[in-house]
Amino acid sequence: MSLAGRAAIVTGAARGIGLTLARRLVDRGMRVTLLDRDPAVQARAESLGSLARGRVVDLRDIDETRAVAEATIEEMDGLWLLVNNAGVFEKTPLLEIDPSAWDSMMEINVRSMVLLIQAAAPSMIAGDGGRIVNQASMAAKLGTPGEAHYAASKAAVVALSRIAAHEFGPHQITVNSVCPGYVLTEMGADTRDPRQIAEWTATSPLGRLATPDDIAAAVEFLASDEAGYITGESLNVSGGACTW
Repeated sequence: MSLAGRAAIVTGAARGIGLTLARRLVDRGMRVTLLDRDPAVQARAESLGSLARGRVVDLRDIDETRAVAEATIEEMDGLWLLVNNAGVFEKTPLLEIDPSAWDSMMEINVRSMVLLIQAAAPSMIAGDGGRIVNQASMAAKLGTPGEAHYAASKAAVVALSRIAAHEFGPHQITVNSVCPGYVLTEMGADTRDPRQIAEWTATSPLGRLATPDDIAAAVEFLASDEAGYITGESLNVSGGACTW
């Protein structure tokens, strides 16, 4: 979809949806930098070929995040696509959430996106526009008990994306959020069991859970020229489990 030769950054790309997306973008001819705090991101990037590179960054560290983002954009000579995919998940009853756990969830799931957007947008404004896709969640619209801080962080991602779309639209930069349903990645593996997986599967009219490729395909489309008139949206990729 007209992505060949363009530059992209994908955060949280050492595994799961982020790695799947990075592989997909490389297959489309994009130059992709994978960011993650896991040092394995460098080896994973090497496995994708010469169009990919990996950089280690702790998105909880404000100065480090800004420095790595700015250096990466300079090295790539601009940026077309920023995918803010990194995030954390945990389930804790609302009355038991420690304020430090709340702050940590917001730092990684929301604040890191703000820092990356602040680094990326000036380059896009100076160029020919661009695409920003922020990973939200169905929890932003339809959370479940025990997800108060996670759902709140993902609702903030949806709001952040909508406002950014308004601010950057005059510069031909689109900003959207993607709200996946249940995806069986490594994140949250310790919070599910076979019974829950069966229950979640039953909520989709398609009779299955999402794969990382399902989410990557949606992000790829939003990154393309064909999606140039889609902005400020929160796209459900839930197999029909969430329709609003």
